[in-house]
Amino acid sequence: MTANMAILQTTEITEQRDISQVDIAQSQSARPLPSPQTLKSELLATDALLQQVAGHRREIEAILNGTDDRLMVITGPCSLHDPEAALEYGRKLKMLQAQVEDKMLLVMRCYFEKPRTTVGWKGMLYDPSLDGSHDMETGLKSARALLLELTGLGLPVATEALNPLAMPYLSDLLSWVAIGARTSESQIHREMVSGLGVPTGFKNGTDGSLEIALNGIKSAMSPHSFLGMDGQGQIAMIETSGNPDAHVVLRGGKGGPNYDADNVASCEAALSKAGLHAAIVIDCSHENSGKDHARQGLVFENVVAQLTVRKTSAIKGVMLESFLKEGRQNLDKDDLEYGVSITDACINWEETASLILSAHQSLCP
Repeated sequence: MTANMAILQTTEITEQRDISQVDIAQSQSARPLPSPQTLKSELLATDALLQQVAGHRREIEAILNGTDDRLMVITGPCSLHDPEAALEYGRKLKMLQAQVEDKMLLVMRCYFEKPRTTVGWKGMLYDPSLDGSHDMETGLKSARALLLELTGLGLPVATEALNPLAMPYLSDLLSWVAIGARTSESQIHREMVSGLGVPTGFKNGTDGSLEIALNGIKSAMSPHSFLGMDGQGQIAMIETSGNPDAHVVLRGGKGGPNYDADNVASCEAALSKAGLHAAIVIDCSHENSGKDHARQGLVFENVVAQLTVRKTSAIKGVMLESFLKEGRQNLDKDDLEYGVSITDACINWEETASLILSAHQSLCP
């Protein structure tokens, strides 16, 4: 072997070692998780339950395309952390649905993942014990088990899809999905939605940009081929045919709220110009309420007035952050008040029910 060859071979070995050291430094550990298929087999949805979910999806599709003139109301905690409190809320919502089902479809908000501006509790899926142990296997099981119980009550349920790898574990039980303001511009999320058989709303950007959501809708409605995970947990090339039920969610932005009649009309015109169906959901929280949970009721009432007084037809749904009790609390596992959010502040159940019942009266001829 020549000296030059020896130097070259030594350099290659050193580079390989350096790359290995970089990989180790970037990933301190990797803990295998059960595949979606394994978890679904362990926490099995019956055929009857899956048929119910499919029926709820068809109802939402009909609301979005205008063949069902009811108003969809997506309501529930900012995030779920206590299965017992979530089930109590679900039972109340199911009873309320029976009183308003001729004019409204109530969908329970079931958010297991929370996007964070910097750091913080990321949701039940990631830290179900609320103690920083990050037992994601238990989180996935807890989330799916809770969805089975809530759908078992006869409720349609909704979530925000934050990590695309989580969706194969849960998507068969979902009737509506949101793509948040931070991720509406993400190609990975748009590709994921293109393969979801679930009506999905894209929120406008945090800066208020509507174009981000419109581009997301157009992308999600198109076929895609992309890297993803199959039911066995293997990395695979995923091919999709597009999601025809993607639509826009107005949540306000840095420039202020966008739930008012002028902004709704502008959104409707933009949807028409883009060749998209005029289907709009209004988020009463976030910048639309000035991040003040107590103002959600005012936004909700304004939306109902647009439907009943101005006869706006493009508004198909409304979102509320609501829990058993009002407000929020800091995360302290040993001193948590039952039924109070540990993320964004919520309105309480009594106000939620009052708003919905009042809206039902307004919607009745």
